[in-house]
Amino acid sequence: MKQWIVFALLVSAATPANAYLKVGSGAPDFATQATLGGKEFSFRLSEALKRGPVVLYFYPAAFTTGCTIEAHNFAEAVPQFKMLNATVLGVSQDNIKTLDKFSVQECRSAFPVAADTDGEITKSYDARLSSLFAVSDRTSYVISPKGKIIYAYRAMDPDHHASNALEAVRRWVRDN
Repeated sequence: MKQWIVFALLVSAATPANAYLKVGSGAPDFATQATLGGKEFSFRLSEALKRGPVVLYFYPAAFTTGCTIEAHNFAEAVPQFKMLNATVLGVSQDNIKTLDKFSVQECRSAFPVAADTDGEITKSYDARLSSLFAVSDRTSYVISPKGKIIYAYRAMDPDHHASNALEAVRRWVRDN
């Protein structure tokens, strides 16, 4: 318990780096283990982009308050994302067994979450909380089927990630 308190204090004191991938830049392709409704599968970004835009969001840790709120918000918005042919994928540095449970309980089996246990995906998307911690900050991207970032948003407040990403997908659909 004491370790979690220290961790929480350190994380709350850390400020996310200002850098993240900019709109118009290429989205790094990746492959990783993901889970949807507790069922594990291999996810590859380039394959998902063949079906439409991808909403890729990074979050610090499964079952924490902010990450649970964010997961609920995305789960509620999934039907709207699906109507726009968009795929939602959450990424954290949790292990796949933890994410199996999180995908059912907090993501409500509505969208997959992926394990980035070595932090390579998080690093390639400039989504680390800071160089001091091996956790993601809260960053959302919308990636076009051509592999370009069309929206980027970083804020530790979980409340607007899903709604902002949904609006970005709607704009992209309208304009394309």
